[in-house]
Amino acid sequence: MAAELRLGPLLRYADQHSATVWIEADRPREVEVRCDDGASGTARTWQIAGHHYALVTVTGLRPGTSIPYRVLLDAEQVWPPPDSAFPPSTIHTPDDQDNGLRVAFGSCRWAAPPSDGHDPIGPDALDTLAKQIADGTTPRPDVLLLLGDQVYADETSAPTRAWLAQRRDLSEPPWDQVADYEEYTHLYYESWLDPEIRWLLSTVPSLMIFDDHDVIDDWNTSHAWRQDIRETAWWSERILSGLTSYWVHQHLGNLSPAELATDPLYTAVRATADGTEALRAFAARADTEPASVRWSYRRDLGRVRLLMVDSRAARVLDEDQRAMLDPAEHDWLHRQALPDGSFDHLLIGTSLPWLLPHAVHYAEEWSSALARGERGLSWTARGERLRQAADLEHWSAFRHSFDALAHLFTDIGTSPDAPATICVLSGDVHHAYTAEAHSPTGDLTSRLLQLTCSPIHNRVPAYMRLAFRLGWSPAGRLLGRALARHGRLSPTPVTWRKLTGPWFGNQLMTLTLRGRTASLRLDQATPQGLHTVVDTELTEG
Repeated sequence: MAAELRLGPLLRYADQHSATVWIEADRPREVEVRCDDGASGTARTWQIAGHHYALVTVTGLRPGTSIPYRVLLDAEQVWPPPDSAFPPSTIHTPDDQDNGLRVAFGSCRWAAPPSDGHDPIGPDALDTLAKQIADGTTPRPDVLLLLGDQVYADETSAPTRAWLAQRRDLSEPPWDQVADYEEYTHLYYESWLDPEIRWLLSTVPSLMIFDDHDVIDDWNTSHAWRQDIRETAWWSERILSGLTSYWVHQHLGNLSPAELATDPLYTAVRATADGTEALRAFAARADTEPASVRWSYRRDLGRVRLLMVDSRAARVLDEDQRAMLDPAEHDWLHRQALPDGSFDHLLIGTSLPWLLPHAVHYAEEWSSALARGERGLSWTARGERLRQAADLEHWSAFRHSFDALAHLFTDIGTSPDAPATICVLSGDVHHAYTAEAHSPTGDLTSRLLQLTCSPIHNRVPAYMRLAFRLGWSPAGRLLGRALARHGRLSPTPVTWRKLTGPWFGNQLMTLTLRGRTASLRLDQATPQGLHTVVDTELTEG
C-alpha cells in the first residue's frame, strides 16, 4: 500500500542546529525528514484515537542556512508532492548576527473554501501571504504566531455540516458543532489541507495558543457559565476531545526538543501501542484541575523573549477569587518576564487583548462588578446575564489580573535592564489596532504596547464595527467613566491611548525587531494581494 501523508508537514521549531516537523500518517510508519545538506531526523508514529502522528526532531543543521527538506514514510517520499506548485519547503536557521527578527501574527481563521469556490468573507490573509512568499514578493517571516481560534468547533462550515450529518443526527446536541475527537480531526483537515496553508506551515516555523472557539464560544466566561455547561450531556466529551486534539495538533509542536525529551506525557504516549487513554486522562485533569497543567510556554528568539500565555484554561472562576491566571501560572509568568539583560524586547502572546477600547474595558469591568454584587443582589443576575450575552470576559473583566499585568509591566519597564519594548500581541476582537500604556509616574523606559490583529479570515458584523469605533471615541470614554462610577470601580494603574486603528478586514501584523529597534506593519488581504495600511516605527534610532 502506498504511503499517505494525511496532514502536514508543519515546521514547528527551528534554532541554529535543530528543528521539529509534525505530521500525520495513514498508518503506523517510520518517518524520516531528510534535508538536502545531509541533516535529518527519524521517528516512529504514535497512535491517538486511530490516528498516527509523529513529531520528528531534525539535527545536524548549520546556522544561517535555508535548506530544502523532504518527508519519507517507510522510505517512500511523500513530501513535497510531485505536482507541487510551490517552491521546496525549507528549514531556515538563524545565525549569530542580528539580521532582524520578523514575527507575523494574527488570530481567528475560519477555514477558507477551495480556491475555485466563492469566499463570502473575502481573501484569507494567510493564503495571500503564502502566495506572495512563494512568488518572492513578500519576505518570509521568521516565525508565525497563531493567537487563537485556529479551528472553529462551534461554527462549522456547510461542507463540514454535511459531513457531520452523515455521522449523526444534527437535531440532537451538540447539533452542528463538533462532538468528539474524530470530528475535531476533520476541522484540522479542512483548515490545514488548504494548499497555500499547507505549504506555508511547512516552511515557516509556527507557535500557537488556543482561544475559545478552539473549544466553544466564551469558554470559561464565569463560574455560572461553567456550572451550566457541565450540566449538559455532551460537554464532557467535547472538552476532552478539544483538549486532546489541541495537545496533538498545536501544543506539542510549541515545545523545544529539550522540553520534548523531558515531557512525561509525550514519553508515555510514544511508549504505548495506543496513547489515547493516557492523553484523555491528562485532558480530564486539565479540565477539572487546571492549575495542574501549564499550556503557557516560553521561547527565546535571539534577544527577543516570547511568552505565550494561556488566557482560557488557567482561569480561576470563583466569583470572590476571579483571576485570568491561577497563582502558579501568574508566578511562572512573573519569573519568565523579569529582565536580566538577556533580551531587548519582551513579547507577551495572549489571545485576549490586555488593553481594549475604553468603553469596552469599563463595560467588562462594570459587568463583573455587578455580578459579584458590588451594587447589591438586585444587580447580580443582570451583571452575569450581560457578561455572558455580550462576551465580556477579557482581561478587564478580571480586574485583579489586569492590574497584576500592569504592575508587572511597570516593574519591568522601569528596571535597570528594561527592554526597549514590552509588546502584548493579541487577537480575538475581529479588528486591528495599536495602543500604548503609560504609568502615572511617567518613568517607564520601555515602550509598553498593545498590538491587536484579527481576524485572519472571518466575518466582522456591522454592529461590531460600530461598537469598537464607539469604544475608542470621546463618547466612548464618557460612557466608560459613567460605568466606572456606577460600578464603583477604582482607577486603573495605567492609562492608555489608541495609536492606530481600528482597522477591519482579513489581516496580519508583522513586527520586525533588530537590536533595540522595532517596527510594525499591518497588511490587509485584498483580491490583488496584501495591502499595507500601517507601516510605523515603534522605537527611535
